Amino acid sequence: MIKRAKSAVMKQPAEKSSRSIRAVELLEAVSNAGRPITIAEIVDATGLPRATVHRLCDLLETVGFLVPSMSGRGLAIGHRMENLALSVVASGGNHSYRHRIITNLSREIGETINLNIPVGSEILYVDRVETERPIRTQLPVGSRVPLHCTASGKLYLACLPKTKRDNLLTSMSFEPFTPNTITNPEDLKAELQIIRRDGYAKDNSEFIDGMVAVAVAVPDVRGRIATILACHGPAMRMNMDHAVSYLPALRRAADALYADLTEEF
Repeated sequence: MIKRAKSAVMKQPAEKSSRSIRAVELLEAVSNAGRPITIAEIVDATGLPRATVHRLCDLLETVGFLVPSMSGRGLAIGHRMENLALSVVASGGNHSYRHRIITNLSREIGETINLNIPVGSEILYVDRVETERPIRTQLPVGSRVPLHCTASGKLYLACLPKTKRDNLLTSMSFEPFTPNTITNPEDLKAELQIIRRDGYAKDNSEFIDGMVAVAVAVPDVRGRIATILACHGPAMRMNMDHAVSYLPALRRAADALYADLTEEF
């Protein structure tokens, strides 16, 4: 009896560890899908028994790591998983090297540089280097900006699969922040086509009156947007022609950031 009891006690940590690994594999499958994913698809992606997938999904949904999709079909990443992902990006092990890349870029072109990521229906600033020039726009790390009127937001929309993009466009308010803000979904769709063709996005005083910006994507190893690199400045100093002329420097920095990201895999 004593030996059996001891054996049962010893198995508990291993069982918990195995369950934790299965939960992580399940979350990875949902994240990699890039869209709401069904139980059957999770079973196919992980190879886990259907009963195990149901049990783990119920648990992860209860604690906020997964949520039911808005369509009611499948599961999507929940707020706790999003917060975890943001923390990883903001405090990654090689953060200082990435910050140095955007610092050097800011010095090269003389304007403010942002490193941003999409979060739901917004763009989040995760790193930033301010210009040393006296006139600047205060949008510190942690700021959240809309999709329809920022260079980073429009770039993100342009890179999305059509179904997800259309769903976001349908749910957006198209608030007119300035006289230049695009407030018509069809007009924005037309611009997104141009962005996909050209590989960069512009903000011509659409979010903040008198501020100009351009943005390029930094992909991950699967070709999806990992982060977005953007520069902005006052239109009185950096008109749109100037902003577009900085694209070669932005793309070189984006290549360096991509090399850094993919080196970790």
